[in-house]
Amino acid sequence: MIEAGGCHCGNIRFEVEGEVRHSALCHCSDCRRSAGAPMVGWVAFDAAALTITKGEAKEYASSEHGRRHFCPDCGTGLFYYNAEFLPGIVDIQTAVFDNPDRFPPTAHIKIAEQLDWMAGAHHLPQFKNFPQ
Repeated sequence: MIEAGGCHCGNIRFEVEGEVRHSALCHCSDCRRSAGAPMVGWVAFDAAALTITKGEAKEYASSEHGRRHFCPDCGTGLFYYNAEFLPGIVDIQTAVFDNPDRFPPTAHIKIAEQLDWMAGAHHLPQFKNFPQ
């Protein structure tokens, strides 16, 4: 399968071909802080499966071994590499795919760092749009 995606402004586009290694929601503080979100969805592939078809992502060393790649124009987080803990793997943020529904998460990871209030988040009221 070939799947495509890109950043919010469209200046970076990518394709990935191959089998998904895993798809998960990460609750670690590093992901939360870099995305400004309570958790981040990731889809992992073999690193060689990723091809940047437009633009050039900027790299940021977010930890000793972690390398995050993002669009330097709009700031969209795109890819994560960690040669120490995930050798040969690229994690791609689920929401940047053109069709993110193709990659439903199969696990929550790093829940030791999960925000306390996330445990009950599925009980919150839901609105199709904004509450009135």
